[in-house]
Amino acid sequence: LEDAVRPAAQQLGSLGEAVKGTAGHMAGMEKQAREQQAAAERALHEATSQLQRDAARGLEEALRPAGQQLAALGEAMKNAINQMAQLDRTGREQQSAAQQASLEDIAQALARNEFVAFFQPKIAMQSGQLKGVEALARWLHPALGEIPPARFIPLAEESGLIVAIGKWVLEEACRQISVWQAETGQRVVVAVNISPRQFAAPGFLAHLEELLATTHVDPSCLELEITESVMVEDAESAIALLHRLRALGLKLAIDDFGTGYSSLAYLSRFPIHKLKIDQSFVRNMHAVSEQGAIVQATIGLGHSLGLTVIAEGVESETQRAMLSGWRCDEIQGYLISKPVPAEQFVLLLHEQV
Repeated sequence: LEDAVRPAAQQLGSLGEAVKGTAGHMAGMEKQAREQQAAAERALHEATSQLQRDAARGLEEALRPAGQQLAALGEAMKNAINQMAQLDRTGREQQSAAQQASLEDIAQALARNEFVAFFQPKIAMQSGQLKGVEALARWLHPALGEIPPARFIPLAEESGLIVAIGKWVLEEACRQISVWQAETGQRVVVAVNISPRQFAAPGFLAHLEELLATTHVDPSCLELEITESVMVEDAESAIALLHRLRALGLKLAIDDFGTGYSSLAYLSRFPIHKLKIDQSFVRNMHAVSEQGAIVQATIGLGHSLGLTVIAEGVESETQRAMLSGWRCDEIQGYLISKPVPAEQFVLLLHEQV
């Protein structure tokens, strides 16, 4: 049996050696494959890195001109911003200088006839008929052009020159009343705003008396709009002067009612014909219920005192409708007409005729 099995055992041994040799060969081949793969990966990494470096270098070279342009643009923008800031400073300095020049020129403007009167119509709420106009001063400066009232009126108030401007407006109003009556045959009521300084100035009453005597204007064609602030210094003297003005036959109105002194006790003693509701209440009365309530109450108060009530600053049909519903007597504002020169207003008079 041993002799019989020996050949098979030898064959198995040879087969084991063959398998062992094959396994070793395969292990060698696997090692060689791993080494080759690692070498390939290293080569690919190096090639990729080089490609990235080349691409980055190429992109940098390609973008260098654009970068230079951006840098130049940034510098230009910086310079432009600096120039704009300088222009803004210069503009503010020039504006300040212009304001100072305005103050210095106001006194001479009257002598140079630089002031022009504009007129804003007032109409009856229910009929739409013209009830009069308000005279407003406009300043046409030879160097600065038209100077808004908000620019020169406060300066004039501060300097006291508002008294001289106010006298000129009164004289121009009387002149236009005479001209319009001669041209159209109509008696036009012209309202003139009287500043507190003008009202308190010595000679105010005497100037009005002389003006009425020399122009022969019907005093009832001249309406003086006086703010409640005239009561602040000496209420009793102010009320006495109002009575003397009314005795001349002039019409009297309280302007900007509700924004000043607002003493109802004094209001009942004013010998006035009209209350004028300030535009600050009219402007937002459709949106702010409290302001609408103030306007409605003012209209009721005026009527209970036997006064005509006018609302200024009416700019929309909504405002007109609300005021009509509250039975406001007259309205004034851009919805009707902006302030216009005398020669343009006379066309409205001819149309009404």
